[in-house]
Formats: sequence, structure tokens, C-alpha cells
Amino acid sequence: MRKFTPTLIALALAAGGAYAQSGSTGATPSGTGGAGSSATGGRSAPAAQPSTGTRQSESRKDDKVAKADRQFIEKAAGSGMFEVEAAQLATTKARSPDVKSYAGMLVDHHTKANDELIKIANARSIELPPGPPRAMRKEVEDLGKKDAKDFDKAFLREIGVKAHEKDVKEFEKASKDVKDPELKAFVDKTLPLLRDHLAQARKLEGGGDAASMGGPGAKGAGGDHGGASTRTGGGSGANRTGS
Repeated sequence: MRKFTPTLIALALAAGGAYAQSGSTGATPSGTGGAGSSATGGRSAPAAQPSTGTRQSESRKDDKVAKADRQFIEKAAGSGMFEVEAAQLATTKARSPDVKSYAGMLVDHHTKANDELIKIANARSIELPPGPPRAMRKEVEDLGKKDAKDFDKAFLREIGVKAHEKDVKEFEKASKDVKDPELKAFVDKTLPLLRDHLAQARKLEGGGDAASMGGPGAKGAGGDHGGASTRTGGGSGANRTGS
């Protein structure tokens, strides 16, 4: 028995080594499995890429329009629709023919300006509300509740003067600040009209009549713009702007 002991020991050692090697080889697939897990993790990474791509896409979309330009477009559109609604009301409720004619001119000019601004907004994927802000709609409602004898003065004061003073101030600032070339062209084209609207309202508010503004009736209120009532479009003008 002592003679075979070394042989048995050698066989045992060989078997143990083979088993250890087999165990080591078995660990390798486990490691491969780890790599597979890593590969699975690799597949999860591309799943996040669309989200990253969307953020980049949104960033590019936002970069198309400067924040200040976007804010101006939204504010100017709201004011324009507000003035169309108020002026349309005045075309039927005002007692003075000159005030009615002035109101018709506002409907005409502001409707056209609104339509142009909406086109600019649409081209830049800026979604505008269908009508003026709630506070401005409330102003129109309050104006409509005025007695006939008080309506003309209230309309000239609130819409002709105060609203246009704000418009002129906003457009003057925008003329210096806006980045978009097409938007700046719109601002520079519209600003003289707004100044003219303000000047005419002040004359009417101060007791000026059509003759003092260069002619009788609608021609006087329309000034060099060819009169208002013949091109107003009435309610359809306001509806085109979503009011």
C-alpha cells in the first residue's frame, strides 16, 4: 500500500488541478456574463439618446427666436387684438362721426398689422392666443357699459391715448432691441402708424374736429391713410385676429 501512495497522491493532485482549472474556466463565462451585463448597460445608454436629442432639438427651436423678440410678439399681438375689439365697439357705439371714423381706421390698421404679426409668429412656431388677455377683454367689457354720452371720451382716453402711448413706447424699445430682421422691419413700419393714431386721438380728445385734421368726416380721421370706414371690414376684421 505504501508503494501506491505516491501514485494516488499524484492522481489526486492532478484531479484537483483539473477541477480548479475547470472552475476557473467556469468563471470566465461568468465574467463574459458580466460583460454581457455591461453590454446591456450599453444598450440602455442609446435609449437615453433620443431624450438628449429632443433637448437639443428644443434648444435649436428656442434659439430661432430671441426671448425678447418672442415676448414682444406675444405682447404686441395681445394689444393689437385688444385695440381691434375696442375700436370695433366704437364704430357702432360712438356718437361723434369723427370718433366713429377714427375707430374705423383703428380697426383697419390694427387688423392688418395683427395679420402680419401672426404670419411672423407662425413662421417661427410661436403660438399666439386667439384673443387679447383677460384683463384687456375686461376693459372692452367695461367700455361697452359706458353711457352713450360718456363713451366717446372714455374711448379716446383709454384706447386712443393711453393704449397707444403704451404701444408707441413698446415699439420704440423694440425698434432698438429686437434681433429678428423681419420683425424689426414690421416694427419700423408700424411705429409711424401708432404715433399717428396717438396724435389724432389727442386732437379729438382736445376738441379737435375733422377739419383740424385735414378734412371732413372719415377722411379727416383717416388722415393720409385714405380714411377708415371704407376699408374697415367691420366685425370680420376683428374675427380674423381671433377676437
